[in-house]
Amino acid sequence: MRVVIAGAGSVGRSIARELLAHGHGVVLVDRSPAAMRVASVAEAEWLLADACEPSALVEAQVADCDVVVAATGDDKVNLVVSLLAKTEFGVPRVVARVNNPKNEWMFDEAWGVDVQVSTPRFMTALVEEAVSVGDLVRIFRFHQSGASMYEITLPPRSPVAGRRLGQVAWPPETVLAAVIREDRPFAPSQDDTLEEGDELLFVVSAMAQDGDLTDLQELLAPAPAPTSTTASGPTAAAP
Repeated sequence: MRVVIAGAGSVGRSIARELLAHGHGVVLVDRSPAAMRVASVAEAEWLLADACEPSALVEAQVADCDVVVAATGDDKVNLVVSLLAKTEFGVPRVVARVNNPKNEWMFDEAWGVDVQVSTPRFMTALVEEAVSVGDLVRIFRFHQSGASMYEITLPPRSPVAGRRLGQVAWPPETVLAAVIREDRPFAPSQDDTLEEGDELLFVVSAMAQDGDLTDLQELLAPAPAPTSTTASGPTAAAP
């Protein structure tokens, strides 16, 4: 696979290293001479040019690549690169970095984006996932389908702990994709039994309603019933 990455900062270089390690070809494009740290990713091709210019994308042979990654620190640049890659060069898959979560709504098919990656949003999800046992947490959304992935760690005394998966009726538009137990993931089957502390990963369709998520939360980790307290006044002394 051949990948062109616009933006040779720390994010772009990190992506490039991962792709190269998996045997893919990578071209890094950046307009800043200071970003040309060729030795840091020596196996990649480097191009000093403005990726917002069609001529630069021609020089990078974007028309022949499989994926374009718009990974600069400027959302405006990433949108322009995505639009050019998709509309002018017909790139099959465009992945764009979202720096400001407020701009997420713009990163869609209208701007040529197939997949958006919001680092702040993803980091927030990871923090929530790390500290929330018994809470349903959205990890990310699949941009093309609109489906989302959710995670929950089964708390002590979860109603589904000890039950076979075949006995559990999930809400509509909800699929249990994986179970992680003691740091080891496995594909769930109808005969598997859930245990306290299991991490469950669900894919929830964009067609799901808010009530479906509420039902899923209640099924796996219902809120504890409020404890009733009876106020008692001072006891009168016997005469």
